[in-house]
Amino acid sequence: MRAEARNAAAAAAVLLALCAVPFLAGKFTAYLTMRIMLLGIFAVGYNLLLGQTGLLSFGHGAFYAAGAYGLGLFGVHVSTHPLLGVAAGVVAAVLLALLVGYLCVRHTEIYFAMLTLACGMMAFSFFWNAREITGGDDGLIGIMRAPVSLFGVVKMPIGKDGQFYFFVLFFFALSVWAAHRIRQSPFGLALAGIRENARRSEFAGVPVRRYRLAVFALSGAFAGLAGSLEALLESNARPFMAHWTHSAEPVLVSLLGGLSSLAGPLVGGAIFVAMREIIQRFTENWMLGFGIVLLVIIMGFRGGVTGTLSALFRKATAPGEG
Repeated sequence: MRAEARNAAAAAAVLLALCAVPFLAGKFTAYLTMRIMLLGIFAVGYNLLLGQTGLLSFGHGAFYAAGAYGLGLFGVHVSTHPLLGVAAGVVAAVLLALLVGYLCVRHTEIYFAMLTLACGMMAFSFFWNAREITGGDDGLIGIMRAPVSLFGVVKMPIGKDGQFYFFVLFFFALSVWAAHRIRQSPFGLALAGIRENARRSEFAGVPVRRYRLAVFALSGAFAGLAGSLEALLESNARPFMAHWTHSAEPVLVSLLGGLSSLAGPLVGGAIFVAMREIIQRFTENWMLGFGIVLLVIIMGFRGGVTGTLSALFRKATAPGEG
């Protein structure tokens, strides 16, 4: 019970700190914080697949892009309402994830990873070449942030970054809460069982393929949500959102922060964005330096940053022997 209370207090403190960012920090810091929250949404959803279920995907950028293009096309052809647009982006991502997942979940390990990579690059090729639909290499530009209308009575503007920040924060908090509930649910425990021993879970009556398809679609929904929010933040949707290099980001973030906890991808996302921003300021060859630093951290913290810190905390607070 103490651990639960401590985790709840830490979550409340982080939420209060995030709420204070637009008031205490500059515009650029608020923008970076939004980027961290978007990567956090992407990563916590992805970690349901990798950390909770043990499936490595290199195609999640396709669902991220599907969310962005879903919102953009919905705004162009149907309505500019932000909430409806976000819902359209999530639905587009889930539908694509169900299609890709149906083809991929029959396989595991390297075969699953390579199939998702192939499907992700097919999606990238589509977004790049279908110029009449997606705008081709130019992408969809001019995506508007219309006011959020609730029941036609209350209208909340999100046109300015300071206003849009709380729109992103709402979905970030909702995503973290949903991921926590999924991990603690019987469904989440079944996924952990599949990760440890899929054959034994199948013998116990768990429909392994259905569970894998369900969590694949769920992680796709998180990716689509992050993509649709980025489309609103940047006012465009780009083909490179679906590229395999973008799909690798939640993998790196999860390894950096730690696979075994909900906080791992969130901490990893904050470190990832901050470190990339700092290194870019000192060298043009930032990718080389960034890769070296990432390699050192990942190899030095085998359980991720959160796993290593948790182990050190347990060791420090453990009662002495004798």
